[in-house]
Amino acid sequence: MAGADGDDSLYPIAVLIDELRNEDVQLRLNSIKKLSTIALALGVERTRTELLPFLTDTIYDEDEVLLALAEQLGSFTVLVGGPEYVHCLLPPLESLATVEETVVRDKAVESLRKISHEHSPVDLEAHFVPLVKRLASGDWFTSRTSACGLFSVCYPRVSSTVKAEIRQHFRSLCSDDTPMVRRAAASKLGEFAKVLELEYVKNDIIPLFANLASDEQDSVRLLAVEACVSIAQLLVEEDLEALVMPTLRQATEDKSWRVRYMVADKFSELQQAVGPEITKNDLVPAFQNLLKDCEAEVRAAGAHKVKEFCENLPGDGREALIMNHILPYVKELVTDTNQHVKSALASVIMGLSTILGKDNTIEHLLPLFLAQLKDECPEVRLNIISNLDCVNEVIGIRQLSQSLLPAIVELAEDAKWRVRLAIIEYMPLLAGQLGMEFFDEQLNSLCMAWLVDHVYAIREAATNNLTKLVDKFGAEWAQTTIVPKVLAMANDPNYLHRMTTLFCVNSLSETCGQEITTKHMLPIVLKMASDPVANVRFNVAKSLQKIGPVLDNSMLQMEVKPILQKLGQDDDMDVKYFAQEAMTVLALA
Repeated sequence: MAGADGDDSLYPIAVLIDELRNEDVQLRLNSIKKLSTIALALGVERTRTELLPFLTDTIYDEDEVLLALAEQLGSFTVLVGGPEYVHCLLPPLESLATVEETVVRDKAVESLRKISHEHSPVDLEAHFVPLVKRLASGDWFTSRTSACGLFSVCYPRVSSTVKAEIRQHFRSLCSDDTPMVRRAAASKLGEFAKVLELEYVKNDIIPLFANLASDEQDSVRLLAVEACVSIAQLLVEEDLEALVMPTLRQATEDKSWRVRYMVADKFSELQQAVGPEITKNDLVPAFQNLLKDCEAEVRAAGAHKVKEFCENLPGDGREALIMNHILPYVKELVTDTNQHVKSALASVIMGLSTILGKDNTIEHLLPLFLAQLKDECPEVRLNIISNLDCVNEVIGIRQLSQSLLPAIVELAEDAKWRVRLAIIEYMPLLAGQLGMEFFDEQLNSLCMAWLVDHVYAIREAATNNLTKLVDKFGAEWAQTTIVPKVLAMANDPNYLHRMTTLFCVNSLSETCGQEITTKHMLPIVLKMASDPVANVRFNVAKSLQKIGPVLDNSMLQMEVKPILQKLGQDDDMDVKYFAQEAMTVLALA
Protein backbone atom coordinates (compact mmCIF):
# COMPACT_ATOMS: atom_id res chain seq x y z
CA MET A 1 0.00 0.00 0.00
CA ALA A 2 1.02 3.65 -0.36
CA GLY A 3 1.65 3.83 3.41
CA ALA A 4 4.64 1.50 2.98
CA ASP A 5 6.54 4.29 1.19
CA GLY A 6 6.24 6.38 4.29
CA ASP A 7 3.80 8.84 2.72
CA ASP A 8 0.85 8.45 5.12
CA SER A 9 -1.04 11.37 3.61
CA LEU A 10 -1.90 9.32 0.53
CA TYR A 11 -3.19 6.41 2.56
CA PRO A 12 -6.87 7.47 2.99
CA ILE A 13 -7.40 8.19 -0.69
CA ALA A 14 -5.66 4.97 -1.71
CA VAL A 15 -7.94 2.97 0.58
CA LEU A 16 -11.00 4.80 -0.76
CA ILE A 17 -9.97 4.11 -4.36
CA ASP A 18 -9.47 0.43 -3.53
CA GLU A 19 -12.81 0.16 -1.77
CA LEU A 20 -14.70 2.06 -4.47
CA ARG A 21 -13.33 -0.35 -7.06
CA ASN A 22 -14.24 -3.40 -5.00
CA GLU A 23 -16.80 -5.76 -6.50
CA ASP A 24 -18.79 -5.94 -3.27
CA VAL A 25 -21.54 -3.27 -3.37
CA GLN A 26 -21.80 -3.23 0.44
CA LEU A 27 -18.12 -2.38 0.75
CA ARG A 28 -18.45 0.45 -1.79
CA LEU A 29 -21.51 1.72 0.08
CA ASN A 30 -19.67 1.68 3.43
CA SER A 31 -16.72 3.58 1.98
CA ILE A 32 -19.05 6.32 0.65
CA LYS A 33 -20.68 6.57 4.08
CA LYS A 34 -17.21 7.14 5.58
CA LEU A 35 -16.51 9.92 3.08
CA SER A 36 -16.58 12.72 5.65
CA THR A 37 -13.95 10.91 7.77
CA ILE A 38 -11.72 10.50 4.71
CA ALA A 39 -12.18 14.19 3.81
CA LEU A 40 -11.21 15.16 7.36
CA ALA A 41 -8.08 13.02 7.12
CA LEU A 42 -7.14 14.62 3.79
CA GLY A 43 -7.78 18.20 4.88
CA VAL A 44 -9.71 20.88 2.96
CA GLU A 45 -7.07 21.54 0.28
CA ARG A 46 -6.71 17.91 -0.83
CA THR A 47 -10.44 17.26 -0.50
CA ARG A 48 -10.97 20.00 -3.12
CA THR A 49 -8.09 19.06 -5.43
CA GLU A 50 -8.10 15.26 -5.20
CA LEU A 51 -11.19 13.77 -3.56
CA LEU A 52 -13.90 15.78 -5.35
CA PRO A 53 -12.37 15.38 -8.87
CA PHE A 54 -11.97 11.65 -8.17
CA LEU A 55 -15.63 11.37 -7.11
CA THR A 56 -16.81 13.42 -10.11
CA ASP A 57 -14.94 11.16 -12.53
CA THR A 58 -16.04 7.86 -11.02
CA ILE A 59 -19.80 8.45 -10.95
CA TYR A 60 -21.05 5.21 -12.45
CA ASP A 61 -22.19 2.76 -9.84
CA GLU A 62 -25.13 1.04 -8.14
CA ASP A 63 -27.96 3.44 -7.36
CA GLU A 64 -27.69 2.96 -3.59
CA VAL A 65 -23.99 3.98 -3.67
CA LEU A 66 -24.86 7.09 -5.71
CA LEU A 67 -27.73 7.89 -3.35
CA ALA A 68 -25.38 7.76 -0.35
CA LEU A 69 -22.89 9.96 -2.22
CA ALA A 70 -25.55 12.56 -3.12
CA GLU A 71 -26.62 12.71 0.52
CA GLN A 72 -23.06 13.00 1.88
CA LEU A 73 -22.13 15.88 -0.44
CA GLY A 74 -25.00 17.99 0.92
CA SER A 75 -23.18 18.37 4.24
CA PHE A 76 -19.64 18.74 2.85
CA THR A 77 -19.33 22.56 2.98
CA VAL A 78 -17.09 22.63 6.07
CA LEU A 79 -14.92 19.83 4.68
CA VAL A 80 -14.03 21.80 1.53
CA GLY A 81 -13.08 24.94 3.46
CA GLY A 82 -16.41 26.66 4.18
CA PRO A 83 -18.81 28.84 2.12
CA GLU A 84 -16.15 30.49 -0.05
CA TYR A 85 -15.23 27.11 -1.56
CA VAL A 86 -18.73 25.57 -1.53
CA HIS A 87 -18.88 25.83 -5.36
CA CYS A 88 -16.35 22.95 -5.53
CA LEU A 89 -19.22 20.62 -4.59
CA LEU A 90 -21.25 21.55 -7.67
CA PRO A 91 -19.54 19.32 -10.34
CA PRO A 92 -20.18 15.94 -8.62
CA LEU A 93 -23.71 16.98 -7.64
CA GLU A 94 -24.41 18.18 -11.19
CA SER A 95 -23.45 14.73 -12.53
CA LEU A 96 -25.64 13.04 -9.90
CA ALA A 97 -28.58 15.30 -10.82
CA THR A 98 -28.58 13.84 -14.35
CA VAL A 99 -28.53 10.09 -13.59
CA GLU A 100 -31.42 7.88 -14.61
CA GLU A 101 -32.58 6.78 -11.14
CA THR A 102 -35.15 9.27 -9.78
CA VAL A 103 -34.28 8.75 -6.10
CA VAL A 104 -30.63 9.65 -6.74
CA ARG A 105 -31.58 12.75 -8.76
CA ASP A 106 -33.98 13.90 -6.05
CA LYS A 107 -31.34 13.50 -3.36
CA ALA A 108 -28.78 15.40 -5.50
CA VAL A 109 -31.30 18.24 -5.98
CA GLU A 110 -32.00 18.26 -2.23
CA SER A 111 -28.25 18.59 -1.53
CA LEU A 112 -27.89 21.31 -4.18
CA ARG A 113 -30.77 23.26 -2.63
CA LYS A 114 -29.10 22.91 0.77
CA ILE A 115 -25.70 24.21 -0.38
CA SER A 116 -27.22 26.99 -2.52
CA HIS A 117 -27.91 28.97 0.68
CA GLU A 118 -24.21 28.80 1.53
CA HIS A 119 -23.17 30.54 -1.72
CA SER A 120 -22.56 34.27 -1.57
CA PRO A 121 -24.69 36.24 -4.13
CA VAL A 122 -21.56 36.63 -6.33
CA ASP A 123 -20.75 32.89 -6.23
CA LEU A 124 -24.40 32.10 -6.80
CA GLU A 125 -24.35 34.00 -10.11
CA ALA A 126 -20.88 32.83 -11.07
CA HIS A 127 -21.25 29.12 -10.29
CA PHE A 128 -24.75 28.02 -9.21
CA VAL A 129 -26.91 29.78 -11.81
CA PRO A 130 -24.79 28.49 -14.77
CA LEU A 131 -25.27 24.97 -13.37
CA VAL A 132 -29.05 25.48 -13.25
CA LYS A 133 -29.04 26.78 -16.83
CA ARG A 134 -26.95 23.82 -18.02
CA LEU A 135 -29.36 21.41 -16.39
CA ALA A 136 -32.39 23.29 -17.75
CA SER A 137 -31.12 23.08 -21.32
CA GLY A 138 -29.69 19.56 -21.06
CA ASP A 139 -30.35 17.02 -23.82
CA TRP A 140 -31.72 14.39 -21.44
CA PHE A 141 -35.03 14.90 -19.68
CA THR A 142 -33.35 13.77 -16.43
CA SER A 143 -31.29 16.93 -16.17
CA ARG A 144 -34.25 19.16 -17.12
CA THR A 145 -36.46 17.62 -14.40
CA SER A 146 -33.69 18.24 -11.83
CA ALA A 147 -33.42 21.89 -12.88
CA CYS A 148 -37.08 22.50 -11.95
CA GLY A 149 -36.29 22.08 -8.26
CA LEU A 150 -33.44 24.62 -8.27
CA PHE A 151 -35.03 27.80 -9.67
CA SER A 152 -36.76 28.92 -6.50
CA VAL A 153 -33.61 28.69 -4.31
CA CYS A 154 -31.46 30.96 -6.46
CA TYR A 155 -34.10 33.41 -7.82
CA PRO A 156 -34.42 35.75 -4.78
CA ARG A 157 -30.67 36.41 -4.52
CA VAL A 158 -29.68 37.27 -8.12
CA SER A 159 -29.74 40.44 -10.23
CA SER A 160 -32.81 41.38 -12.28
CA THR A 161 -31.16 40.39 -15.58
CA VAL A 162 -30.44 36.88 -14.27
CA LYS A 163 -33.96 36.76 -12.80
CA ALA A 164 -35.40 37.34 -16.28
CA GLU A 165 -33.26 34.48 -17.65
CA ILE A 166 -34.39 32.15 -14.86
CA ARG A 167 -38.06 32.96 -15.56
CA GLN A 168 -37.49 32.28 -19.26
CA HIS A 169 -35.92 28.89 -18.52
CA PHE A 170 -38.80 27.98 -16.21
CA ARG A 171 -41.32 28.99 -18.91
CA SER A 172 -39.68 26.76 -21.47
CA LEU A 173 -39.63 23.78 -19.06
CA CYS A 174 -43.35 24.23 -18.40
CA SER A 175 -43.98 23.63 -22.10
CA ASP A 176 -41.29 20.95 -22.56
CA ASP A 177 -42.04 18.11 -25.00
CA THR A 178 -41.44 15.47 -22.30
CA PRO A 179 -44.35 14.93 -19.87
CA MET A 180 -41.91 14.06 -17.04
CA VAL A 181 -40.34 17.52 -17.33
CA ARG A 182 -43.73 19.29 -17.40
CA ARG A 183 -44.70 17.21 -14.36
CA ALA A 184 -41.55 18.33 -12.51
CA ALA A 185 -42.22 21.97 -13.48
CA ALA A 186 -45.87 21.72 -12.36
CA SER A 187 -44.80 20.27 -9.00
CA LYS A 188 -42.50 23.28 -8.39
CA LEU A 189 -44.84 25.94 -9.82
CA GLY A 190 -46.31 26.95 -6.45
CA GLU A 191 -42.90 27.07 -4.79
CA PHE A 192 -41.50 29.23 -7.62
CA ALA A 193 -44.52 31.54 -7.53
CA LYS A 194 -43.85 32.29 -3.84
CA VAL A 195 -40.41 33.82 -4.59
CA LEU A 196 -41.53 35.83 -7.62
CA GLU A 197 -42.56 39.49 -7.60
CA LEU A 198 -46.36 39.90 -7.75
CA GLU A 199 -46.40 41.37 -11.29
CA TYR A 200 -44.56 38.28 -12.60
CA VAL A 201 -46.91 35.98 -10.70
CA LYS A 202 -49.77 37.54 -12.67
CA ASN A 203 -47.98 37.85 -16.01
CA ASP A 204 -45.85 34.69 -16.02
CA ILE A 205 -47.12 32.16 -13.50
CA ILE A 206 -50.86 32.43 -14.15
CA PRO A 207 -50.58 31.63 -17.91
CA LEU A 208 -48.22 28.75 -17.10
CA PHE A 209 -50.66 27.52 -14.45
CA ALA A 210 -53.56 27.66 -16.91
CA ASN A 211 -51.57 25.72 -19.53
CA LEU A 212 -50.40 23.05 -17.11
CA ALA A 213 -53.91 22.70 -15.68
CA SER A 214 -55.18 21.86 -19.17
CA ASP A 215 -52.21 19.66 -20.12
CA GLU A 216 -53.00 16.48 -22.07
CA GLN A 217 -51.45 14.36 -19.28
CA ASP A 218 -53.58 14.00 -16.14
CA SER A 219 -50.41 13.51 -14.04
CA VAL A 220 -49.42 17.09 -14.97
CA ARG A 221 -52.92 18.53 -14.46
CA LEU A 222 -53.21 17.12 -10.94
CA LEU A 223 -49.90 18.72 -9.91
CA ALA A 224 -51.18 22.05 -11.20
CA VAL A 225 -54.06 21.72 -8.71
CA GLU A 226 -51.50 21.44 -5.92
CA ALA A 227 -49.79 24.62 -7.17
CA CYS A 228 -53.17 26.36 -7.17
CA VAL A 229 -53.12 26.51 -3.34
CA SER A 230 -49.78 28.40 -3.27
CA ILE A 231 -50.77 30.74 -6.10
CA ALA A 232 -54.15 31.55 -4.55
CA GLN A 233 -52.46 32.62 -1.31
CA LEU A 234 -50.47 35.27 -3.19
CA LEU A 235 -53.38 37.06 -4.89
CA VAL A 236 -56.12 39.38 -3.71
CA GLU A 237 -59.76 38.32 -4.09
CA GLU A 238 -60.55 40.22 -7.34
CA ASP A 239 -57.48 38.74 -9.05
CA LEU A 240 -58.35 35.30 -7.76
CA GLU A 241 -61.81 35.45 -9.28
CA ALA A 242 -60.45 36.51 -12.66
CA LEU A 243 -57.18 34.57 -12.84
CA VAL A 244 -57.45 31.37 -10.80
CA MET A 245 -61.09 30.41 -10.37
CA PRO A 246 -61.84 29.57 -14.05
CA THR A 247 -58.97 27.05 -14.00
CA LEU A 248 -60.01 25.63 -10.62
CA ARG A 249 -63.64 25.22 -11.75
CA GLN A 250 -62.37 23.33 -14.76
CA ALA A 251 -60.25 21.06 -12.48
CA THR A 252 -63.24 20.15 -10.26
CA GLU A 253 -64.98 18.79 -13.38
CA ASP A 254 -61.88 17.27 -15.00
CA LYS A 255 -62.45 14.13 -17.05
CA SER A 256 -59.73 12.29 -15.09
CA TRP A 257 -60.76 11.09 -11.61
CA ARG A 258 -57.16 11.56 -10.40
CA VAL A 259 -57.39 15.31 -10.95
CA ARG A 260 -60.79 15.50 -9.22
CA TYR A 261 -59.33 13.41 -6.38
CA MET A 262 -56.48 15.91 -6.01
CA VAL A 263 -59.01 18.78 -5.83
CA ALA A 264 -60.92 16.90 -3.10
CA ASP A 265 -57.71 16.11 -1.24
CA LYS A 266 -56.57 19.75 -1.24
CA PHE A 267 -60.05 21.17 -0.66
CA SER A 268 -59.55 22.58 2.85
CA GLU A 269 -56.30 24.29 1.83
CA LEU A 270 -57.99 25.73 -1.28
CA GLN A 271 -60.87 26.95 0.87
CA GLN A 272 -58.51 28.83 3.21
CA ALA A 273 -56.53 30.25 0.29
CA VAL A 274 -59.52 31.68 -1.62
CA GLY A 275 -61.39 33.19 1.35
CA PRO A 276 -65.05 33.18 2.51
CA GLU A 277 -66.81 34.86 -0.45
CA ILE A 278 -65.43 32.58 -3.16
CA THR A 279 -65.96 29.61 -0.84
CA LYS A 280 -69.64 30.43 -0.55
CA ASN A 281 -70.23 31.07 -4.23
CA ASP A 282 -67.86 28.61 -5.88
CA LEU A 283 -66.51 25.99 -3.54
CA VAL A 284 -69.82 24.88 -1.99
CA PRO A 285 -71.23 23.76 -5.39
CA ALA A 286 -67.85 22.23 -6.28
CA PHE A 287 -67.84 20.32 -2.98
CA GLN A 288 -71.35 19.02 -3.67
CA ASN A 289 -70.14 17.67 -7.03
CA LEU A 290 -67.18 15.94 -5.41
CA LEU A 291 -69.44 14.28 -2.81
CA LYS A 292 -71.62 12.81 -5.57
CA ASP A 293 -68.72 12.02 -7.94
CA CYS A 294 -69.01 8.82 -9.95
CA GLU A 295 -65.62 7.57 -8.66
CA ALA A 296 -65.55 6.14 -5.13
CA GLU A 297 -61.99 7.41 -4.49
CA VAL A 298 -63.10 10.99 -5.15
CA ARG A 299 -66.18 10.62 -2.93
CA ALA A 300 -64.01 9.16 -0.15
CA ALA A 301 -61.50 12.04 -0.38
CA GLY A 302 -64.42 14.51 -0.27
CA ALA A 303 -66.02 12.68 2.67
CA HIS A 304 -62.75 12.98 4.62
CA LYS A 305 -62.97 16.76 4.26
CA VAL A 306 -66.62 17.22 5.32
CA LYS A 307 -65.92 18.29 8.90
CA GLU A 308 -62.94 20.52 8.01
CA PHE A 309 -64.86 22.17 5.16
CA CYS A 310 -67.87 22.88 7.38
CA GLU A 311 -65.66 24.19 10.21
CA ASN A 312 -63.97 26.69 7.89
CA LEU A 313 -67.16 28.04 6.36
CA PRO A 314 -67.79 31.75 7.19
CA GLY A 315 -69.44 32.08 10.63
CA ASP A 316 -72.54 34.02 9.55
CA GLY A 317 -75.00 31.71 7.88
CA ARG A 318 -72.73 28.68 8.36
CA GLU A 319 -75.46 26.55 9.91
CA ALA A 320 -77.92 27.26 7.10
CA LEU A 321 -75.25 26.56 4.48
CA ILE A 322 -74.46 23.18 6.01
CA MET A 323 -78.07 22.18 6.62
CA ASN A 324 -79.26 23.13 3.13
CA HIS A 325 -76.25 22.50 0.92
CA ILE A 326 -73.94 19.95 2.57
CA LEU A 327 -76.07 17.70 4.79
CA PRO A 328 -78.32 16.33 2.02
CA TYR A 329 -75.18 15.04 0.24
CA VAL A 330 -73.76 13.65 3.47
CA LYS A 331 -76.98 11.69 4.00
CA GLU A 332 -76.49 10.08 0.60
CA LEU A 333 -72.94 9.02 1.52
CA VAL A 334 -74.14 7.19 4.65
CA THR A 335 -75.69 4.57 2.39
CA ASP A 336 -72.94 4.65 -0.27
CA THR A 337 -72.18 1.37 -2.01
CA ASN A 338 -68.44 1.69 -1.32
CA GLN A 339 -67.20 0.85 2.17
CA HIS A 340 -64.17 3.18 1.94
CA VAL A 341 -66.50 6.12 1.33
CA LYS A 342 -68.70 5.17 4.30
CA SER A 343 -65.66 4.61 6.49
CA ALA A 344 -64.12 7.98 5.51
CA LEU A 345 -67.38 9.73 6.35
CA ALA A 346 -67.79 7.85 9.66
CA SER A 347 -64.34 9.04 10.76
CA VAL A 348 -65.37 12.73 10.58
CA ILE A 349 -69.18 12.93 10.68
CA MET A 350 -69.37 13.01 14.48
CA GLY A 351 -67.42 16.29 14.39
CA LEU A 352 -70.40 17.97 12.71
CA SER A 353 -72.33 17.78 15.99
CA THR A 354 -70.13 20.45 17.61
CA ILE A 355 -70.68 22.73 14.58
CA LEU A 356 -74.46 22.22 14.29
CA GLY A 357 -75.37 22.22 17.99
CA LYS A 358 -77.66 20.09 20.15
CA ASP A 359 -81.04 20.36 18.38
CA ASN A 360 -79.73 19.75 14.86
CA THR A 361 -77.58 16.86 16.10
CA ILE A 362 -80.56 15.15 17.74
CA GLU A 363 -82.88 15.73 14.81
CA HIS A 364 -80.60 15.26 11.80
CA LEU A 365 -77.31 13.64 12.78
CA LEU A 366 -78.36 10.97 15.28
CA PRO A 367 -80.36 9.00 12.67
CA LEU A 368 -77.22 9.00 10.46
CA PHE A 369 -75.03 7.80 13.36
CA LEU A 370 -77.54 5.04 14.07
CA ALA A 371 -77.50 3.91 10.45
CA GLN A 372 -73.69 3.82 10.53
CA LEU A 373 -73.62 1.90 13.81
CA LYS A 374 -75.60 -0.84 12.10
CA ASP A 375 -73.46 -0.84 8.95
CA GLU A 376 -72.16 -4.25 7.90
CA CYS A 377 -68.63 -2.85 7.54
CA PRO A 378 -66.76 -3.10 10.89
CA GLU A 379 -64.56 -0.10 10.10
CA VAL A 380 -67.61 2.17 9.78
CA ARG A 381 -68.93 0.98 13.16
CA LEU A 382 -65.53 1.42 14.81
CA ASN A 383 -65.15 4.96 13.44
CA ILE A 384 -68.52 5.91 14.91
CA ILE A 385 -67.83 4.34 18.31
CA SER A 386 -64.32 5.87 18.43
CA ASN A 387 -65.74 9.37 18.10
CA LEU A 388 -68.73 9.18 20.43
CA ASP A 389 -67.11 11.56 22.90
CA CYS A 390 -67.62 14.67 20.73
CA VAL A 391 -71.36 13.89 20.38
CA ASN A 392 -71.49 13.22 24.12
CA GLU A 393 -70.16 16.78 24.72
CA VAL A 394 -72.94 18.28 22.61
CA ILE A 395 -76.04 16.29 23.53
CA GLY A 396 -75.09 14.79 26.91
CA ILE A 397 -74.81 11.22 28.08
CA ARG A 398 -78.54 10.68 28.74
CA GLN A 399 -79.63 11.59 25.24
CA LEU A 400 -76.77 9.51 23.84
CA SER A 401 -77.80 6.48 25.87
CA GLN A 402 -81.43 6.75 24.75
CA SER A 403 -80.55 6.93 21.09
CA LEU A 404 -77.30 5.10 20.37
CA LEU A 405 -76.96 2.58 23.19
CA PRO A 406 -79.92 0.44 22.15
CA ALA A 407 -78.14 -0.01 18.79
CA ILE A 408 -74.90 -1.00 20.54
CA VAL A 409 -76.78 -3.46 22.78
CA GLU A 410 -78.54 -4.89 19.74
CA LEU A 411 -75.18 -5.50 18.04
CA ALA A 412 -73.82 -7.01 21.25
CA GLU A 413 -76.56 -9.62 21.15
CA ASP A 414 -76.46 -10.17 17.40
CA ALA A 415 -77.00 -13.73 16.17
CA LYS A 416 -73.75 -13.61 14.14
CA TRP A 417 -70.87 -14.22 16.53
CA ARG A 418 -68.44 -12.10 14.49
CA VAL A 419 -70.66 -9.04 15.01
CA ARG A 420 -70.69 -9.73 18.77
CA LEU A 421 -66.91 -10.12 18.66
CA ALA A 422 -66.49 -6.75 16.94
CA ILE A 423 -68.54 -4.98 19.63
CA ILE A 424 -66.53 -6.63 22.43
CA GLU A 425 -63.37 -5.18 20.92
CA TYR A 426 -64.91 -1.68 21.05
CA MET A 427 -65.98 -2.01 24.70
CA PRO A 428 -62.82 -0.60 26.39
CA LEU A 429 -63.04 2.36 23.99
CA LEU A 430 -66.70 2.93 24.88
CA ALA A 431 -65.94 2.55 28.58
CA GLY A 432 -63.30 5.28 28.35
CA GLN A 433 -65.70 7.61 26.54
CA LEU A 434 -68.77 7.02 28.72
CA GLY A 435 -67.17 6.83 32.18
CA MET A 436 -67.36 4.28 35.00
CA GLU A 437 -70.74 5.13 36.49
CA PHE A 438 -72.58 5.06 33.18
CA PHE A 439 -70.73 1.91 32.10
CA ASP A 440 -71.72 0.02 35.26
CA GLU A 441 -75.31 1.06 34.82
CA GLN A 442 -75.70 0.26 31.12
CA LEU A 443 -73.00 -2.05 29.79
CA ASN A 444 -71.54 -4.08 32.63
CA SER A 445 -74.19 -6.78 32.44
CA LEU A 446 -73.42 -7.19 28.72
CA CYS A 447 -69.74 -7.76 29.43
CA MET A 448 -70.57 -10.43 31.99
CA ALA A 449 -73.09 -12.11 29.66
CA TRP A 450 -70.38 -12.58 27.02
CA LEU A 451 -68.40 -14.70 29.48
CA VAL A 452 -71.04 -17.43 29.15
CA ASP A 453 -71.50 -17.13 25.37
CA HIS A 454 -71.77 -20.47 23.54
CA VAL A 455 -68.91 -19.51 21.16
CA TYR A 456 -65.41 -19.94 22.63
CA ALA A 457 -63.96 -16.99 20.64
CA ILE A 458 -66.50 -14.70 22.33
CA ARG A 459 -65.74 -16.06 25.81
CA GLU A 460 -62.01 -15.58 25.17
CA ALA A 461 -62.47 -12.02 23.85
CA ALA A 462 -64.76 -11.21 26.82
CA THR A 463 -62.00 -12.35 29.20
CA ASN A 464 -59.42 -10.07 27.52
CA ASN A 465 -61.99 -7.29 27.53
CA LEU A 466 -62.32 -7.51 31.34
CA THR A 467 -58.56 -7.05 31.74
CA LYS A 468 -58.65 -3.93 29.53
CA LEU A 469 -61.60 -2.55 31.52
CA VAL A 470 -59.73 -3.09 34.81
CA ASP A 471 -56.75 -1.24 33.28
CA LYS A 472 -59.13 1.67 32.59
CA PHE A 473 -61.16 1.71 35.81
CA GLY A 474 -58.66 0.33 38.36
CA ALA A 475 -58.35 -2.61 40.78
CA GLU A 476 -60.84 -1.20 43.29
CA TRP A 477 -63.58 -1.18 40.64
CA ALA A 478 -62.62 -4.75 39.71
CA GLN A 479 -62.92 -5.89 43.32
CA THR A 480 -66.44 -4.55 43.78
CA THR A 481 -67.88 -5.02 40.30
CA ILE A 482 -66.11 -7.74 38.34
CA VAL A 483 -64.40 -10.22 40.66
CA PRO A 484 -67.52 -11.31 42.63
CA LYS A 485 -69.45 -11.99 39.39
CA VAL A 486 -66.53 -13.91 37.84
CA LEU A 487 -66.00 -16.02 40.94
CA ALA A 488 -69.71 -16.82 41.22
CA MET A 489 -69.36 -18.67 37.90
CA ALA A 490 -67.13 -21.22 39.67
CA ASN A 491 -70.31 -22.90 40.87
CA ASP A 492 -72.01 -22.96 37.45
CA PRO A 493 -73.35 -26.39 36.48
CA ASN A 494 -71.80 -26.01 32.98
CA TYR A 495 -68.10 -26.96 33.18
CA LEU A 496 -67.26 -24.57 30.28
CA HIS A 497 -68.43 -21.65 32.39
CA ARG A 498 -66.42 -22.93 35.38
CA MET A 499 -63.38 -22.95 33.09
CA THR A 500 -64.13 -19.35 32.05
CA THR A 501 -63.71 -18.40 35.73
CA LEU A 502 -60.17 -19.80 35.58
CA PHE A 503 -59.38 -17.98 32.31
CA CYS A 504 -60.59 -14.70 33.87
CA VAL A 505 -58.47 -15.28 36.99
CA ASN A 506 -55.44 -15.88 34.72
CA SER A 507 -55.78 -12.56 32.96
CA LEU A 508 -57.04 -10.50 35.94
CA SER A 509 -54.51 -11.63 38.57
CA GLU A 510 -51.67 -9.43 37.27
CA THR A 511 -53.87 -6.37 36.72
CA CYS A 512 -55.66 -6.68 40.09
CA GLY A 513 -52.46 -7.25 42.08
CA GLN A 514 -51.42 -9.49 44.97
CA GLU A 515 -53.98 -8.55 47.60
CA ILE A 516 -57.14 -9.18 45.54
CA THR A 517 -55.64 -12.32 43.96
CA THR A 518 -54.64 -13.82 47.33
CA LYS A 519 -57.77 -12.83 49.24
CA HIS A 520 -60.51 -13.40 46.66
CA MET A 521 -59.33 -15.40 43.65
CA LEU A 522 -56.90 -17.98 45.04
CA PRO A 523 -59.39 -19.69 47.45
CA ILE A 524 -61.85 -20.28 44.57
CA VAL A 525 -59.12 -21.69 42.29
CA LEU A 526 -57.91 -24.05 45.02
CA LYS A 527 -61.47 -25.18 45.70
CA MET A 528 -61.92 -26.02 41.99
CA ALA A 529 -59.00 -28.48 42.21
CA SER A 530 -61.50 -31.12 43.27
CA ASP A 531 -63.86 -30.49 40.33
CA PRO A 532 -65.32 -33.70 38.86
CA VAL A 533 -64.32 -32.70 35.30
CA ALA A 534 -60.66 -33.40 34.41
CA ASN A 535 -60.55 -30.41 31.98
CA VAL A 536 -61.34 -28.08 34.87
CA ARG A 537 -58.75 -29.76 37.14
CA PHE A 538 -55.89 -29.42 34.67
CA ASN A 539 -56.88 -25.80 34.02
CA VAL A 540 -56.60 -25.26 37.79
CA ALA A 541 -52.97 -26.45 37.53
CA LYS A 542 -52.39 -24.08 34.59
CA SER A 543 -54.03 -21.19 36.51
CA LEU A 544 -51.88 -21.78 39.58
CA GLN A 545 -48.80 -21.69 37.34
CA LYS A 546 -50.01 -18.38 35.84
CA ILE A 547 -50.93 -16.62 39.12
CA GLY A 548 -48.00 -18.09 41.11
CA PRO A 549 -45.64 -15.17 40.35
CA VAL A 550 -48.22 -12.73 41.80
CA LEU A 551 -48.42 -14.63 45.14
CA ASP A 552 -45.87 -14.41 47.94
CA ASN A 553 -43.66 -17.37 48.77
CA SER A 554 -45.38 -18.45 52.02
CA MET A 555 -48.70 -18.65 50.15
CA LEU A 556 -47.09 -20.79 47.45
CA GLN A 557 -45.63 -23.19 50.02
CA MET A 558 -48.65 -23.43 52.34
CA GLU A 559 -51.61 -23.26 49.97
CA VAL A 560 -50.52 -23.92 46.38
CA LYS A 561 -47.92 -26.66 46.80
CA PRO A 562 -50.24 -29.19 48.57
CA ILE A 563 -52.92 -28.76 45.90
CA LEU A 564 -50.43 -29.21 43.03
CA GLN A 565 -49.01 -32.30 44.77
CA LYS A 566 -52.53 -33.69 45.03
CA LEU A 567 -53.19 -32.96 41.33
CA GLY A 568 -49.83 -34.57 40.51
CA GLN A 569 -51.28 -37.87 41.79
CA ASP A 570 -54.50 -37.50 39.73
CA ASP A 571 -55.86 -40.40 37.69
CA ASP A 572 -55.98 -38.26 34.54
CA MET A 573 -52.74 -38.07 32.53
CA ASP A 574 -53.24 -34.43 31.47
CA VAL A 575 -53.98 -33.25 35.00
CA LYS A 576 -50.81 -34.99 36.21
CA TYR A 577 -48.72 -33.46 33.41
CA PHE A 578 -49.87 -29.86 33.98
CA ALA A 579 -49.57 -30.16 37.78
CA GLN A 580 -45.98 -31.36 37.49
CA GLU A 581 -45.19 -28.61 34.95
CA ALA A 582 -46.60 -25.98 37.33
CA MET A 583 -44.51 -27.38 40.22
CA THR A 584 -41.36 -27.12 38.07
CA VAL A 585 -42.09 -23.59 36.79
CA LEU A 586 -42.92 -22.30 40.29
CA ALA A 587 -39.83 -24.11 41.73
CA LEU A 588 -41.98 -26.13 44.15
CA ALA A 589 -40.89 -29.59 42.92
